[in-house]
Amino acid sequence: MKTGVLLINLGTPDSSSAADVRKYLREFLMDERVIDIPFWRRFLLVNLVIVPFRASRSSQNYRKLWGLQGSPLKVYGQELQKILQQALGERFQVELAMRYQNPGIAKVLSRFTNKALGRLIVIPLYPQYASSSSGSAIEKVMNEIKRWEVVPKLKVIERFFDHPLFINSFVQLGKKYMDKKHYDHYLFSYHGLPEHQVLKASGENYCRLGDCCSVYQDKNRYCYRAQCFETTRLLVKELGIKEGDYTVCFQSRLGQTAWIKPYTDEIIKQLAQKGIKNILAFSPSFVADCLETTVEMGCEYKKLFEKHGGTHWQMVESLNVQSTWIECLKQLVLQHNFF
Repeated sequence: MKTGVLLINLGTPDSSSAADVRKYLREFLMDERVIDIPFWRRFLLVNLVIVPFRASRSSQNYRKLWGLQGSPLKVYGQELQKILQQALGERFQVELAMRYQNPGIAKVLSRFTNKALGRLIVIPLYPQYASSSSGSAIEKVMNEIKRWEVVPKLKVIERFFDHPLFINSFVQLGKKYMDKKHYDHYLFSYHGLPEHQVLKASGENYCRLGDCCSVYQDKNRYCYRAQCFETTRLLVKELGIKEGDYTVCFQSRLGQTAWIKPYTDEIIKQLAQKGIKNILAFSPSFVADCLETTVEMGCEYKKLFEKHGGTHWQMVESLNVQSTWIECLKQLVLQHNFF
């Protein structure tokens, strides 16, 4: 019997047109795990405030990102699926789904239903666990599988930020730049979350949104912020970066509520104003290049840094289909194929 492997990423509009971007944003932002307020308030906020004012700008940004084959996140995801399928062989069936838009989770899961699977391994492609990303993808999978006549053995790999091969993948990409140039400072920017979502995931009310993240342990094992700081500690150690020469920060905040700090844009201004001239920037919460890496990190933050006195901003690309990253996924699958 085959083992099914389901890779899940966030998703992307079907095109960079404003209409398709609006459709994508509505599905994404109406997810109650993404904006966790009562339905009626979420409906009004998304459809009367956020989408009407955000869709046009987002569409323009997607046009900057879009390639001949489409969105990089989907293009790299499809290539990743094919390479991993080859690496694992015929005993496995590897599929790629998007949490929002296409190819949707329900449609992709239907490809497994007549295959007499012995096991199904689900890998949300988010290194650090958060309810609004990994949790949402897992919930969607469970809601679909519960309708199956035969439910196979199921394993969900909900986070992998500390896997040695995942760390090594980013280390290899970073060293490619570090071997060629000296950098004054290193920035590790992660996708942000509202503070209240981090607090809701805190075990025994341990999280204080402060130095509680300085140690990663059982009490904060599902704290997204703590996972990000631990990811950075692992990367810094392998890259040989000295304490004080790097900063952890969070990007892509939305709305007026408080998000986890420090904010990336504010840190960039502060570093430039302090005389930092050269920055190497990592974004280790993304495994494929997308709007947040290519446009926000690679273009907008570069301009911001230069505006405030910086001279050289280098963004480290995402893992995409890097060979060590492929090996990481392969090992994760093989490791969990005997549960």
